[in-house]
Amino acid sequence: MPRIAAYVPNLMDRSRFGDSVQILQSLEELESVDADLVFVDLSRPQTLKHLPLQSQVIGFAPHIDTETLDAAKAAGCSEALPRSIFFKRLPTLLGVSDE
Repeated sequence: MPRIAAYVPNLMDRSRFGDSVQILQSLEELESVDADLVFVDLSRPQTLKHLPLQSQVIGFAPHIDTETLDAAKAAGCSEALPRSIFFKRLPTLLGVSDE
């Protein structure tokens, strides 16, 4: 099973990830995390400067923030998704069936 972590400061969003995801509390933890897959709330200030280099990173931000989504791809995110699409795909990304 892949090790999955998430930097998602918003408590309501964080509750969607379940117990199998390591929740990161700070940007320093994000930068040094040892995980196969990392989910990142890109709308948080300074997040792009702390992306982990050794992990696959999937980020999300509001759909109207195309500048941040584009910058995330340039910074090394394998995917930078509008928030609504990210949360719609989250069960699949976590390997959990909706049924």
